[in-house]
Amino acid sequence: MPLFDMPVDQLRSYTSSIIEPADFDSFWDATIAEAREFPLNASFIPTENLLTVIDSFDVSFAGFDGAPIKGWLHLPANRTTGEKLPVVVQYIGYSGGRGLIQQDTGWAQAGYAQFIMDTRGQGYGGLLGDTPDPHPSAGDVAYPGLMTRGIASRDSYYYRRVYVDTFRAIEAAQSHPDIDAAKVILTGISQGGGLAIAAAGLAAGRLDGVIALMPDVPFLQDFPRSIDVAARGPYPEIAHFLNRHRTAYESVLDVLNYYDGVHLAARCTVPALYSCAGMDDICPPSTVHASFNNYGTAAAQQPAKELEYYRFNNHEGGQEHHRLRQLHYVADLLAG
Repeated sequence: MPLFDMPVDQLRSYTSSIIEPADFDSFWDATIAEAREFPLNASFIPTENLLTVIDSFDVSFAGFDGAPIKGWLHLPANRTTGEKLPVVVQYIGYSGGRGLIQQDTGWAQAGYAQFIMDTRGQGYGGLLGDTPDPHPSAGDVAYPGLMTRGIASRDSYYYRRVYVDTFRAIEAAQSHPDIDAAKVILTGISQGGGLAIAAAGLAAGRLDGVIALMPDVPFLQDFPRSIDVAARGPYPEIAHFLNRHRTAYESVLDVLNYYDGVHLAARCTVPALYSCAGMDDICPPSTVHASFNNYGTAAAQQPAKELEYYRFNNHEGGQEHHRLRQLHYVADLLAG
């Protein structure tokens, strides 16, 4: 498809017009404090994967409201006893779950610990999932999908639960004895990229150990513009909901404002490598740039940040080319 969003020179300076809520930080302080009242209960059960070079563990930990969240932990089988490994915590794209045990072990093959978080209520498309979303708001009036689940209130909105899960996933990964809790790298594609930004933003000032962020064509950024211009994917779920709930636009935006990655990106304090695709009509490039251009702006010292722009790609982004770029990025980061 042709370029449909802003020209590249405008993207480089584009910032979202949204104004964050005055109580944004206090809302998330209270939410994280409430989540931490539940014991983490992280467990790692060794599980056969039929891969001779990777050791895998079936993970469970307490997420939002103490609900159990599944995951995978993959470790290189040839790791040195007693040596603690840097960990890549990986979040999954919309509709997908943690997948089958052998399905994605790339970071462990590169010599790192790889922690994959299942996404509650997802796993019905793409990758298989194993974690339900038991919250009562699952039965509220909503458009099919997850973008409007619980959207009547910031407290019941679906992504409040998922963002807490991402935060607690970091804590769970750090609790494993073979993982270096001071070397955590967050990554994900699409929704996974948005969740990685959320996790990094929530960790800033609340949890030590995160050292880098790699959001790939990230979702959940600049909601007002995304709802207006995204032609495919999850954002249109919100537009379809508002097509019938015609007086709810302002109230819906008020709720989404507490979950916008643009605000969470501003709070990030670690180096970041973003990717963006110029023909992406699912996560439009202007919305990715809104997040990137706001990245670290609320930090005392703005962190280093880079963006790879794949001009002629849609939502597939850089794919294997970008994974290679990420491998180099992590290796250089850890080499100091």
